[in-house]
Amino acid sequence: MIENKISQRAKNIKPSSTLAVNKKAAELVAAGEKIINLSVGEPDFDTPDFIKQAAIRALNEGFTKYTDSSGIKQLRQAICDKFKKDNNLDYQVEQIIVSCGAKHSLFNVLLAICDQDDEIIVPAPYWVSYPEMIKLAGGKCVVCKYKEDFKMDIEHLKSIITRKTKAIILNSPSNPTGIVYSEKELIEIAEIACKYGIIVISDEVYEKLVYGGLKHISIASLGEEIKKLTIVVNGVSKTYAMTGWRIGYLAAEMPVAKAIANIQSQTTSNPTSFAQKAALTAITADQSFIKPMIEEFEKRRNFIINNLSPKIHYCKPDGAFYVLLKIGNMTSGQLAQKLLEEEKLATVPGDDFGAEGFVRISFATSMTNLEETVKRLNNFAERNV
Repeated sequence: MIENKISQRAKNIKPSSTLAVNKKAAELVAAGEKIINLSVGEPDFDTPDFIKQAAIRALNEGFTKYTDSSGIKQLRQAICDKFKKDNNLDYQVEQIIVSCGAKHSLFNVLLAICDQDDEIIVPAPYWVSYPEMIKLAGGKCVVCKYKEDFKMDIEHLKSIITRKTKAIILNSPSNPTGIVYSEKELIEIAEIACKYGIIVISDEVYEKLVYGGLKHISIASLGEEIKKLTIVVNGVSKTYAMTGWRIGYLAAEMPVAKAIANIQSQTTSNPTSFAQKAALTAITADQSFIKPMIEEFEKRRNFIINNLSPKIHYCKPDGAFYVLLKIGNMTSGQLAQKLLEEEKLATVPGDDFGAEGFVRISFATSMTNLEETVKRLNNFAERNV
């Protein structure tokens, strides 16, 4: 039978819980249920029109063929300029690899650095795809515990480093918590990475979505030694509401960048040609056009944290567009199921994020939906706590 031919690698991989919940919510809505879908990990804003027009121009001009497998030179140069301006990081064009989304960039990184059973440290709560991608790449995911503020427990981090430790994944601002690491905290992590020669995979895809006057800091900007150990991953999906365009990118030291370029040349060949032109337009434009979106996200965040019942335990997000919350003593699965059945709220169970007992909600939805969401969450808490 054909099912007996499936590889063990494929059998070991769990499907994305966030995509699964989003699909389930869409099915319920199609069946007539009045579901508020809080599982979506993408801005609810449309891609700005001038970016769409850049893709249309590229199509009309016949820019539909293969490009350099690592991305067109103009885009990679624009990314170098962006790193210099926004993050005070100097890279050459050859150190930049443009891929089919930041998720693709992350997987390429893991394929390039992981040998069988190499250990990759992942601080919890973590994005659901990190452990599965590590597994696919042949590595072993080692989870670092979190403290009450949902940031990594540094003492635990030190205790789990072994001779097999190859890298640590750092995600700031974070999915699912929205935490943002301070410069002081990043310096402490950088010192540990440098002491043991550990690669830092810095996932910075939410870097522009920070609130309360905070500023994103790239760990790679803290000195030449940590920069050489850091692979910075970013993309256009969250900042420019371009999730479906599938353009991500990374910057790394030349040996790593070359290895990733080789891998990509044998897999996807190149990122989509006309989507690269759209990304180029987005990155090189006056960035003030993203300010209204960020302000709206901050307004929504403030509404949620100012109106949730004291009976609801949550992590205050300083970035991204998620809130990780807990109501009572239910498991993540029980809480998510009850919220869906009783309150018609589609959330993502926290156990797949390494945060058992919690669920993740996204505030990348309308204020009308959020007002109703808070009302339903508070009513649920009154009945269950």
